[in-house]
Amino acid sequence: MKGEKMSAYDKQIGGSHYKKMKIQPSKFVIENELLFPEGSVIKYICRHRFKNGKEDLEKAVHFIEMIIERDYPLIPMTEEEEYRNAGITKEEAERTYPPQNSWGMIKPPETSHAEWIKGYKKWKKGCPHN
Repeated sequence: MKGEKMSAYDKQIGGSHYKKMKIQPSKFVIENELLFPEGSVIKYICRHRFKNGKEDLEKAVHFIEMIIERDYPLIPMTEEEEYRNAGITKEEAERTYPPQNSWGMIKPPETSHAEWIKGYKKWKKGCPHN
């Protein structure tokens, strides 16, 4: 109709991939009051088939990783939890050589107890199974 104002959603700068969609990602994000990282995930998921393929999916994953890091930070284990996960008590670790655990980690003679625990925690943090 003459005199009606055109909506920003009726046009797209740089392509037409969003105009093909029933609900444009930006409108969905705004209507649902999503934060920037969540909105970016929606955008990249919606457009991957029409624009940058796998790269857009990798961008979505990257934003999901940011959200996880922001909202679900790792909580470090207590020393007691470390020993329990290793299947030993602190007292056993202090008096037992070599330590008996399911990973077969052996404390070298020149390594102090504190250094061994520090190394174990470093190893545990980098273990891909944790």
